Amino acid sequence: MTFKIEGALDRTAMGRAFNTFVTRHDSFRSWFSTTAEGSTRHLVDVADIALEATDFGTPADSEAIRRHVQDSTPGPESWDCFSFGTIEHDDHFVVYAAVDHLDTDGISQALTYYELRQLYRNAVTGESDGLFTPGSYLEYCQRERLESDATTLESPAVRTWIDLVTDNGGDLPTFPLPLGRNSADYTRTSHSSFPLFDGATAQAVDEACAAVGVKFIGGIFAAAALAEYELAGRGSYLGLTPKSTRATPGEFASIGWYSSLIPVQFDLGEQPTFRTLAVLAQAAFDSGKLLANTSYHRVLELALPEHGITTQPGWTAPMISYVDVRKLPGEAELDAAGAGLYGNRGSSEEVFMWINRFEDHTGVDFLYPGTDEADRSIDLYFSKISEIYAAVVDKGDYIPQPPEAHVLAHELPDVSRV
Repeated sequence: MTFKIEGALDRTAMGRAFNTFVTRHDSFRSWFSTTAEGSTRHLVDVADIALEATDFGTPADSEAIRRHVQDSTPGPESWDCFSFGTIEHDDHFVVYAAVDHLDTDGISQALTYYELRQLYRNAVTGESDGLFTPGSYLEYCQRERLESDATTLESPAVRTWIDLVTDNGGDLPTFPLPLGRNSADYTRTSHSSFPLFDGATAQAVDEACAAVGVKFIGGIFAAAALAEYELAGRGSYLGLTPKSTRATPGEFASIGWYSSLIPVQFDLGEQPTFRTLAVLAQAAFDSGKLLANTSYHRVLELALPEHGITTQPGWTAPMISYVDVRKLPGEAELDAAGAGLYGNRGSSEEVFMWINRFEDHTGVDFLYPGTDEADRSIDLYFSKISEIYAAVVDKGDYIPQPPEAHVLAHELPDVSRV
């Protein structure tokens, strides 16, 4: 997470802000020991933590800053898998917080901006207002563990997960187009960004969804299902999407991994259209939220051979995430502060898709295997999604063509990346 603050940097105040930020959240103070029996979480005492500033001089370019941030931030096997810094300019400075995904989720990243900014202001002015009391991430983990330990094969959520996966052939879904993971040019991961809507077009899609009584998220999964139907002939849709598991006021002010993947599953029927599928998708999403506290990892621990589930440990599956950034408090401030969210590419054997909606635009980011074949497939998939939404905006609905068994590379249309 990055953002800028106007004026000259007060290094002492910023140091106090960083130290206070880390010691306020027990997620930052956690470390793990691992044995054959499993992992145990430990907590570092606040009195044993002190962040110290180091001057790294003047970077040659943006690439040097990027390398520094990545090289100086420990990975998840270290308890302090985070680093913080500032980049000074003539009339402002940029603040960055680099945190391993182990300790942070999407909401946490937004909280990081608001809290660091306020902590810095407090350190400069001597005030102490403007901050909520964060909840304990460890207490959340304890609650999560108790719920998981109490979950059995007879738990309704477990039975639902098993039924969904069994109906999908015994495994989680895969991306509908080839990704070339076995090709010689597979370099683990690639990233592409595309503009999807301007503000007016997003509003038109919103209105089309509202006309059949659903939210924007229903339209997203309706379009995804239609794309899979036309591109791969799939008459049933199963997808995964992240869901926040924060439940208390304190947890909404806490930094940590408060997130789970939920399923979205529905059959398309004999004559699917955007309008009919949006209704089914919304209902499936609402039902999927009921499974947020039941991890599929736990389901795999409980499933028996006779269930026919073939998902293996270390599984990966496509994911579609939707965030309406407009609903974040002070969203206009984020824009004014030039706030940015960056992720390293990590590794990817599947396709992960993030749709982020702002006031004046909506964009799509893809993370996927780094192959030429995957590049072509992502272009084709995004083009189909765009075609579906264009018809919804222009005509109020989309009626798919009969699915083709194969899509040739030369049929790929031109698409615009950003």
